[in-house]
Amino acid sequence: MQFLLAFIVVIPLIGAVAALLPAPPGLKGTGPDQAVLRHGVTVTGAVLLAAIVLAAGFDHDHPSTMQATTDISWIPALDVRIHLGIDGISLPLLVLTALLTFLCALYSYFKLPAGPSPKVFVALLLVLESGTLATFAVLDLLLFFLAFEMVLIPMYFLIARWGGAQRQAAAWKFILYTLLGSVVMLLGLLLIGLKSGTFDMVALATDNGRGLTSSVQVIAVLAIGIGLAVKTPMWPLHSWLPDAHTAAPTVGSVLLAGVLLKMGTYGFVRILLPITPDGMHTFAPYLAAFAVVGIIYGSLACLALVRPGSKGDLKRLIAYSSVGHMGFVLLGIASMTPTGVNGALFANIAHGLITGLLFFLVGAVKDRYGTADLDTLSGATGAALYGRAPRLGGLLAFAAVASLGLPGLAGFWGEMLALFGSFDPADGLSRPAFLTFMSIAAFGTLLTAAYMLMLVRRVCMGEKREEPQLADVQTYEFAAWTPLVGLTVLAGLWPAALLGLTDPAVQKLLAGGKS
Repeated sequence: MQFLLAFIVVIPLIGAVAALLPAPPGLKGTGPDQAVLRHGVTVTGAVLLAAIVLAAGFDHDHPSTMQATTDISWIPALDVRIHLGIDGISLPLLVLTALLTFLCALYSYFKLPAGPSPKVFVALLLVLESGTLATFAVLDLLLFFLAFEMVLIPMYFLIARWGGAQRQAAAWKFILYTLLGSVVMLLGLLLIGLKSGTFDMVALATDNGRGLTSSVQVIAVLAIGIGLAVKTPMWPLHSWLPDAHTAAPTVGSVLLAGVLLKMGTYGFVRILLPITPDGMHTFAPYLAAFAVVGIIYGSLACLALVRPGSKGDLKRLIAYSSVGHMGFVLLGIASMTPTGVNGALFANIAHGLITGLLFFLVGAVKDRYGTADLDTLSGATGAALYGRAPRLGGLLAFAAVASLGLPGLAGFWGEMLALFGSFDPADGLSRPAFLTFMSIAAFGTLLTAAYMLMLVRRVCMGEKREEPQLADVQTYEFAAWTPLVGLTVLAGLWPAALLGLTDPAVQKLLAGGKS
């Protein structure tokens, strides 16, 4: 288990270096380009298989205990250690990352986005996977920061070199926002480490802030929270996201929404809640307020984009929907209760599955129609996907109703638990304020249903025009999308599979390291 976790984190980096080397003659297939794309599928497939074996070997009776740990001294003068481990909080995110990256590599093998060398594309994809996996596996604050930053460069180049219109501006906006937020976050991490005498996240969580004064905790939460909020993204630090999603290639959007946004909310749960509880109590009402503003803002932006005549872009609409959905995650975290935090973690996984599927589907629609502009797609009556490509239309409708939180699908449980957490927040937090936040967020679910149903009506329904029949779902698309559909249904019908992992770990985390 110990070796397996280290293998999962390191092997994509080795694979990225190997992708840049000449392909062995016997593995070239029709040429070097096909060989390197096969290499990407093979490496990400091996990582996914290792993640599944790790999950199967995980001690499900003790999910609050750090397992598969590696602890090696790296910089003794600063007590910085190569410390890896997983518990019930990080394991689902690790498996989700491995799954989505493999599906993106598989999709790219058949539908490579237009751009420079496939070798560089595969190498960037693998570096991105390694950085994301490391973020969820490391247990040292400085290593967390390094892994957190490691994903920026590959995502920047994926947008800037393989993206669509306005890709350079979107890529620069992405890198500037996240780098500026990260500088402030580093100062907060250094403050905690220097004041407490250790950067070990397990030791700091067990101490539960007792070694840090309230003023130090407040400053640390403010500094670290800004960096995490940019990556989440939290309103009003979200403006890089719609541009990045609109310009990114399909697989870039899937990974950006499916796993990169989770790094910010994971940091709130793993670092700020257990290590700086007093600071979180101070800022929790403000975090909740920003969260519910983001829920309403994201929904209203989507309603404006889906309205006829607005020239709304499908990818931009799904990006704004992410601002709203991540608002529910932040609201659950701000409640500082086991119910709310479990809801936030569940919503994280659900969003990764559903929004990843939505971006795959929107990319497929754009490939077939040559545009993602809603007005161009729908014309006077609608794009009529049900008539022209019925399987594609059915999948898009499925993903839309899952995203709006239909009971029985994954999107329902996380948002409901986040609302329940706000109904009865942690001791010391204003219940009237959180009841107000809960009411506003509940209204946001109605707005979400409104714009998603309008989206389905405009794209899937309509009169079938005298135009050539569109290609329906292809075999490779079916292979890439089916796992996301299946897991969305499974998580919706059997939420205990995920909550059984996260709840003991959350209970221990909020209790200051005591089971």
